[in-house]
Amino acid sequence: MKIQQGLLKFITRTNWVLLCIISISGYFFASHRFATGLISGGLIVTINFHLLYKTLKKSLTPPHLASHNVVLAKYYARFMISGFIIFILISGHYVNPLGLFIGLSVVVASIMIATILEFKKLIFKEAT
Repeated sequence: MKIQQGLLKFITRTNWVLLCIISISGYFFASHRFATGLISGGLIVTINFHLLYKTLKKSLTPPHLASHNVVLAKYYARFMISGFIIFILISGHYVNPLGLFIGLSVVVASIMIATILEFKKLIFKEAT
């Protein structure tokens, strides 16, 4: 359980670090709409990640075990709200869609970084 908590903490921190890095880089090296897309996408996905964590932690810790239907309902509600926000951002031309897409990839990038680092630890542990 300790390893999973460490990975979760690493991914959560890396989400915010990557969001800050791409946001600052976006404002220095890209247009305002592109940078706004980066920030908007990053915030949407990072907040969803935190809300999913809270929902799962709350519903899977005894004695407050929740039905899987409740967890799925909350998940789909967040999904629909996120989709509506993304629709408004793109249809209103508030953000660049490519910037939004890159921003939405923040959590995936964090998970990939965590996976690579864990594989690296595993490989070097076996080599010694």
